[in-house]
Amino acid sequence: MIQIGKNRLNDIKANFNNKKIAVIGDMMLDSYFWGDVKRISPEAPVPVLEVENEFYRFGGAANVALNIQKLNGIPLPIGVIGNDNHGSIFSSLLNEANITNEGIIIEDSRPTTTKTRVIAGNQHVVRIDKESKMYLNEEIERNVYNLFESEINEIDAVILQDYNKGVLTPNLISKIIMLANKNNILITVDPKFNNFFSYKDVTVFKPNRKEAEEVLGIKIKSDEDISNVGKKLLSKLNAKNILLTLGEEGIAIFQKDKEEIRIPTKARKIADVSGAGDTVISTLTMSIAAGTDILEASYLANYAGGLVCEEVGIVPIEINHLFNIAENGN
Repeated sequence: MIQIGKNRLNDIKANFNNKKIAVIGDMMLDSYFWGDVKRISPEAPVPVLEVENEFYRFGGAANVALNIQKLNGIPLPIGVIGNDNHGSIFSSLLNEANITNEGIIIEDSRPTTTKTRVIAGNQHVVRIDKESKMYLNEEIERNVYNLFESEINEIDAVILQDYNKGVLTPNLISKIIMLANKNNILITVDPKFNNFFSYKDVTVFKPNRKEAEEVLGIKIKSDEDISNVGKKLLSKLNAKNILLTLGEEGIAIFQKDKEEIRIPTKARKIADVSGAGDTVISTLTMSIAAGTDILEASYLANYAGGLVCEEVGIVPIEINHLFNIAENGN
């Protein structure tokens, strides 16, 4: 059982301050229409939502950047948005959150990735996705890499946050990892299916159960299955650490030539798992950048993921809440 004492927690928390983390990947905007349904449309047999509230939040890699900021770090989001209304809203949210837009490329040929959720009362009625899944063209890919390269001497870590929306191309992934390793920069990865095995030689590779099952073509049903998956991923990816998130079963940690370690979930009451993966990778990266080992980092990340699962909707972790709960152990 991993435990971190009060003094150690205080040291780690202090070391979180001003860690600069590049977050490269698919920037998204989450849009919400919230209201009530009282009638059926005369035009078609569909409910009519009377909108009471409309609001926007960061999604995808942008939510990771927001988590970094809430943990007292300095996020550097690097990605692509469209030259459209949703792109303007996204830029406004960056400005309101006091997060730099220096790494955000505005591209006419692509829409801003936007997920619109229509909610009637407490019922999620429909989700509308506006996006392009095409890989970046060579020019934009080069611009993304150049932005990262220009900051390589200023950052403490890089998070590659892939949602298969086309920003992280195989070539870009390879070049970013090569440059980061050359400069001894911490690299953490939150993968998706398409580029799964492109993320070789990173510091931490963090798939969830579903992603691992899909890419390996197996079902994880037992402790033995979990162990076998972890060992396969270590071998195939040559990562220093594999962190396999297992939902209600917590986290499994795999390292070369070391015993597998399991950490049970810290969620006391699960209300909504949305955004939990973003919080886990953010907390994990900040912790290692602050000087923890993978076990301490996983301990804190597990707490953080559990805490945001207790909230409805996609919400970032708050540093004081995280460390207070971790100190009290409940």
